[in-house]
Amino acid sequence: MWSVALCTGILLIVCISHWVYSWRNPRCNGKLPPGSMGLPLLGETLQFFAPYTSSGIPPFISERMERYGPVFRTHLVGRPVIISTDPELNHFVFHQEGKSFQSCYPDTFTEIFGRQNVGSLHGFMYKYLKKMVLNLFGPESLKEKLLPQLEQMAQKNLHTWSSQPSIELKEGTATMIFDLTAKKLISYDPAKSSENLRLNFVAFIQGLISFPVNIPGTAYHKCLEGRKKAMKMLKNMLAERRALPERRHGDFFDYVVDELKKERTVLTEEIALDLMFVLLFASFETTSLALTLAIKFLTDHPLALEKLTEEHEAILSGRENKDSEITWKEYKSMTFTSQVINETVRLANIVPGIFRKALQDIQMKVLIYCFCELGFDAGYTIPAGWAVMVCPPAVHLNPATYEDPLTFNPWRWEGMEANGGSKNFMAFGGGMRFCVGTDFTKLQMAVFLHCLVTKYRWIAIKGGNIIRTPGLAFPNGFHIQLLEKN
Repeated sequence: MWSVALCTGILLIVCISHWVYSWRNPRCNGKLPPGSMGLPLLGETLQFFAPYTSSGIPPFISERMERYGPVFRTHLVGRPVIISTDPELNHFVFHQEGKSFQSCYPDTFTEIFGRQNVGSLHGFMYKYLKKMVLNLFGPESLKEKLLPQLEQMAQKNLHTWSSQPSIELKEGTATMIFDLTAKKLISYDPAKSSENLRLNFVAFIQGLISFPVNIPGTAYHKCLEGRKKAMKMLKNMLAERRALPERRHGDFFDYVVDELKKERTVLTEEIALDLMFVLLFASFETTSLALTLAIKFLTDHPLALEKLTEEHEAILSGRENKDSEITWKEYKSMTFTSQVINETVRLANIVPGIFRKALQDIQMKVLIYCFCELGFDAGYTIPAGWAVMVCPPAVHLNPATYEDPLTFNPWRWEGMEANGGSKNFMAFGGGMRFCVGTDFTKLQMAVFLHCLVTKYRWIAIKGGNIIRTPGLAFPNGFHIQLLEKN
């Protein structure tokens, strides 16, 4: 009896030891980059999501860069991951979309955004959805339709805020942008709706970049509940549109319904609803964070604010009628404004990681030749099926690329073009999956800043401190008092 129990115990210990060893030393047809797989099952997920308040490279990343070099392995939210902070490898990964790599996010993200979200689709289907989105956010639509609407939106909200004792800027800009984009997407009017759609997205945002435990009371659970409510509302809207096809609203949803009606369409209801959900979220949350941070930076750097104000007052001086609307030519002349926006999103690092999946074993000795200069063994392999996380903060805050990288310095962009992605600037991604809403975001920020600095001044009241988990957040908001000039 005791011998059987002893043998069973020994066998159990051997099995567990073998499992732990296999966890720590994954199979690879080559040599894995250095690193740690962390605890069995959990990996290093807890460390990755640990909050921090520093403005530099995330401690999780910087500590491992120092220990292992610019490319290392880990295990996050149920997946083995190679994390890259090397610009050369990042560039290769982005430009091998559909060949050696494809977009692939952790299962927790898929649960949040939907299994048929645009980030999880590939090839023809991704290009088809991208073309649909450009119908709304493409250059012609921005120039002819959205530019005047963005200016009207900014003027209206700024005027309202100036009559209040203070305004919490992140909440105010998020509501402003959401109301406009929701109207363009689904003709949503909060004053006429029985349900506050944005409240569902607030719950969604709070758990988007959080530890993925789906237990009541956790941020992740609230996030999934927010998604359910928002998706239910979108499904009801779609059903109403299909029931009354002759009733047109002139929004993006009309265009989606028309696509669903087409014979042999590749668009399904599930894909359409996930697309609408992602667009509603992406169109306002990241932009409101960037705008809030830009105004915080301008508050703290009066010389930059003075230079920005001069640029926009010069635009007014060049008009026959100072109260006329912003023209596309004027927008394109906002050189320093563009520098402020580039510098803001470089420091903001709103997206802490961009994920791809290796479609085959990738030998890195050819790709990361620059490691030789640093004394690293470049003969590493990224195994097929493993995720690669490109880390923008490590690139944007690299002192070898950006002098004094933690300092807000819009002048560093003088004479530089940063309209697209590059090896050293990936705030909007890179390659064929470069963010289709980039131009829309930059236009919103430029128009808002124009309306703000030409007609108003402001005083910081409280808040403005930042926390990352690893996403950017203002835990106490950023409260300002807005005052009309003169």
